[in-house]
Amino acid sequence: MQPILFPLAQAEGAPQGNLLMQLLPFILLMVGFWFLLIQPQRKKQKEHAKMITELKPGDHVVTAGGICGTITHVKKDRFQVKVDDSTRIDVLKGSITSRDTAQEE
Repeated sequence: MQPILFPLAQAEGAPQGNLLMQLLPFILLMVGFWFLLIQPQRKKQKEHAKMITELKPGDHVVTAGGICGTITHVKKDRFQVKVDDSTRIDVLKGSITSRDTAQEE
């Protein structure tokens, strides 16, 4: 009598199947992740980068911290934003989340 230590090893003559057919579900899963998660995120990043490059003095913006203001000066890596009549702050370009269209109207 043969000991049953590795039941899978006993099936030596059984066909293993095609490797491509075994990997197909994982390949389909990765393609699904690409179209559902990665591609839309990259599109948003490109739109945000385009919006940042198009900002100019006089545009009303909202920062990631919720600060609303008007751009007064554009620097290399930051904007100077007028928050109040006497208050101006420097914010990094990456912290600008959106253009505040409600203030511009």
